[in-house]
Amino acid sequence: MAAGGSPSKPSPSVGRPDSMTFEEPDFRVLEYVTITKDPRTDLVVAIGGTEQAANILQRTGDFLSAPGPRGDYHRLPHGLPVEQQRLKATAASHALLAAGHSVHLDPALNMLVAPGGEREAALRYLAGLAERAATATTGNELAEVLTEIAAPVHGLLPLAREVVVRAWIAVGDFQETAPAGEPDPLSRLGSTATSMSEAARAILHARNHAARSAHRPATASPPAAARARPAESLRR
Repeated sequence: MAAGGSPSKPSPSVGRPDSMTFEEPDFRVLEYVTITKDPRTDLVVAIGGTEQAANILQRTGDFLSAPGPRGDYHRLPHGLPVEQQRLKATAASHALLAAGHSVHLDPALNMLVAPGGEREAALRYLAGLAERAATATTGNELAEVLTEIAAPVHGLLPLAREVVVRAWIAVGDFQETAPAGEPDPLSRLGSTATSMSEAARAILHARNHAARSAHRPATASPPAAARARPAESLRR
């Protein structure tokens, strides 16, 4: 007890054998920079960052300063080929990282992604769906797999149909007239796209049926008295 009867406060060094005090480190985190492609204009834009980041973007990536509704931002010039966009965005992002900036680079712009990585990921995704379908034990589990395949907007089959439709539209730019009497496979892409739409609708119908079957109540068995008919009624 301290003089006057009040309890004494413990020393800050109590419980610390070395009697050392620790301070949190002073992190020098610069403002976050996001480099991505604007889906409306297909321009590669860089948002955020400091004046130092702006200098790096302009010097290493050939980004241009542009006014925006929330302040200036940076973008690559119009008309650049996709590979040039990726090259400049990747170079700028690594220069920013080297200078201590926090950067998010859109994976679609990253030149250092392994070739075929997206295709390999898609193949793994399809293999996973096949495994889920093979091991489904309830209607709900099967319905979830069928939804991934045929969902109206982001389903695999509607997305594949969109590719076929775009190929069919592009056919007119380079298609040569097929010899008389020979079928023209390219011109049949339109009807193929229609068949894919019908297949998606059929799969969605099966999805709905599978989902309903998971909640269908079991049919109640008739009472034993109703099943056991008296012998007299059987003889009538």
